[in-house]
Amino acid sequence: MSSTSSLTGNHHHDGSLEHDFPVIRHLSICSHSLMAYSQPFPLAQSPAKATQQTFAPDLAVRLICPECRDPNPNIVEEFSSGDLVCGTCGLVLGDRVVDTRSEWRTFANDEGDDPSRVGAASDPLMDGIEQLDTVISFQDGGSGLARELQRAASRSQSSRAERNLLTAFRDISSWCDQFSLPKTIADIAKQLYKRSDEEKLLRGKQPDAVIAACIFIACRQAHVPRTFREICNLTHVTKKTLGQCYKALEQAFNLTPGASATHASLAPSTGPESLVVRYCNHLDLPPKVQSYCADIIVAAREHGIADGRSPVSIAGGAIYFTCCLLNTPKTLKDIGDVAGVSEGTIRLVYRLYFAERTKIVKQKWIDEGKVDMSNLKDEGPR
Repeated sequence: MSSTSSLTGNHHHDGSLEHDFPVIRHLSICSHSLMAYSQPFPLAQSPAKATQQTFAPDLAVRLICPECRDPNPNIVEEFSSGDLVCGTCGLVLGDRVVDTRSEWRTFANDEGDDPSRVGAASDPLMDGIEQLDTVISFQDGGSGLARELQRAASRSQSSRAERNLLTAFRDISSWCDQFSLPKTIADIAKQLYKRSDEEKLLRGKQPDAVIAACIFIACRQAHVPRTFREICNLTHVTKKTLGQCYKALEQAFNLTPGASATHASLAPSTGPESLVVRYCNHLDLPPKVQSYCADIIVAAREHGIADGRSPVSIAGGAIYFTCCLLNTPKTLKDIGDVAGVSEGTIRLVYRLYFAERTKIVKQKWIDEGKVDMSNLKDEGPR
């Protein structure tokens, strides 16, 4: 399908007059060029209501000079004169072209070359929110006028909901930095918090609890899970409140462990195997302990050993069992401090593994002399 544009050219670049000719623009309208933007974290059961779709612009537009009619035109943008000129015949195809190149003047207060005419890059998470700031100087001669102006500007620039959202984003970034989490996890948590705020899912809940639940879910989706206890210690939110917010978000967005914002996954990501790697690194254990410990946990799960125990308890007990098996001494206190569980809990899991040691320790390891079953000691109830 083709159509004509109303854009005309009335004179050559050399000054000679020319009759008005329409500039032919070939438009290829395809079904895939008009695509609605996908929304992150869609609701599990979206309400049946008419929503206005947002369409992308059609990029298959070709500008052809009506004089040359060359299928591969040489269109030149002359920013000095603001004209759009055909480089072959000199026909002016458009005027008042905006110069989009970099600005070579500096507008910075400090010294140094800063040829930028705009601020920082736009943040997609702040879509719909004014991202330009007005900075008022503090130098008012001690009259206090600057403080009043700053207060009035902050009130007029953004609403209360926008200020709360910005505060939540700053808290998410701060807590992720304290947890040494990458920026990708912080972005997922911010995206999830914004979606929950738009849908009014957790109205009445403490913002810190909602933020903690978003960080917990973001860690699970990025396959770097953190336990409830670790999130609670970081954000000072009770475990009960965190669990309520997490359940509400999980049911609303149909979240699955290891799922992304748009694709679901049935693979569990908060098992004890994912915790073993981090715990072993904190305990400065050799890499072989991690591989042996992961195999022991998988074998124990297949035989139903220590079923029903929390992943943290299983990870701590399996590390202690593996350290004894490989004669790599680590005390119960060291493992308990890293895993955040008591020594009695680790000892209980160890006794369950010890009772079924012939099922979870591979015979191949024993035949090759990699492990020694005599290193395992029966630790009775204490």
